[in-house]
Amino acid sequence: MTAAKPASRPDVPHFSSGPCAKRPGWNPNNLKDAALGRSHRAKVGKAKLKLAIELTREVLEVPADYKIGIVPASDTGAVEMALWSLLGARPVTTLAWESFGEGWVSDIVKELKLKDVTKLNAAYGEIPDLSKVDPASDVVFTWNGTTSGVRVPNADWIRSDREGLTICDATSAAFAQPLDFAKLDVVTFSWQKALGGEAAHGMLILSPRAVERLETYKPAWPLPKIFRLTKGGKLNQGIFEGETINTPSMLCVEDYLDALHWAKSIGGLKALIARADANTKAIADWKAKTPWIDFLAKDPAIRSNTSVCLKFTDPAITSLPSEVQADFCKKLVALVEKENAGFDFAYYRDAPAGLRIWCGATVEAKDVALLTQWIDWAFAETKAALPKAA
Repeated sequence: MTAAKPASRPDVPHFSSGPCAKRPGWNPNNLKDAALGRSHRAKVGKAKLKLAIELTREVLEVPADYKIGIVPASDTGAVEMALWSLLGARPVTTLAWESFGEGWVSDIVKELKLKDVTKLNAAYGEIPDLSKVDPASDVVFTWNGTTSGVRVPNADWIRSDREGLTICDATSAAFAQPLDFAKLDVVTFSWQKALGGEAAHGMLILSPRAVERLETYKPAWPLPKIFRLTKGGKLNQGIFEGETINTPSMLCVEDYLDALHWAKSIGGLKALIARADANTKAIADWKAKTPWIDFLAKDPAIRSNTSVCLKFTDPAITSLPSEVQADFCKKLVALVEKENAGFDFAYYRDAPAGLRIWCGATVEAKDVALLTQWIDWAFAETKAALPKAA
């Protein structure tokens, strides 16, 4: 049985988990003051980069004694800089419950070849036992698992008197979830996530404890130029004042500034979190009246409010072979995309087949609600096209 097409489409049908939707009201004219054709080391370029750092601190509510740097290669570059520069001084505990967390584990074990590593893993939709984290070890984890829709519930499991450092990939959490900086020594994210900026450099935030490690510990391995955070045994302060290691796109810098100004104008971090929560509520309301869909994360306490991951529960779908379920998802998403009613909301390739809808602060709740109506329609259409059992 097929269903009627919805009468309305989302005003902004962008639901990708990265690059994410632009902020409401965005248009290219917002970037007219970009320092194009100018050196990032010129006065105007350095001023804009420094302003990006200052506004990041203000909107994200980063403590005054934490350092904020703009570094190469997006969030990946920021995490890699931290791993290669800081690890090796202590045992390491890794937490992984989705593909990106597993990627950091692979780097630590296979590339850095660290031996004293405790790996705490969990399946998609679940989270490891956080009580097993050794406070004497360095800890590497994602705050929000972008590909599983699972986040840590809080930072209560991190001890204030810990001996090790906490290295947190927060790229799909920053600006949408409260980060307890007192418990975090390294925080990373990228511009193209929760504020919908254009991809370019990443952000690296260091606590005083992380700075102390950098200045007192030298890794056993050589560091490429773009990973070097110290100069003469001291923190390279220029990185944290707008002097980037390599050339940033000033157009992308301007776009990040535009997003930060918008975030500040609507009420800062509290307002950003509220918008993400409202978007996720639109999904929860739909799920409550839709018998064939559910959150991948069963426990609401660990459920993401940004990269919301969903699974099908209809036996007609779940009984299919995994490759057929994956094909079902792709066809459903393709139907909605063909109608220009929603883009890029399929599951991540390494995750269980389902849907992943970005609900960060730059998305409007009314657009999320409209998307669910189109998913209803596409589900009925795609299910009706399944081969009939013999």
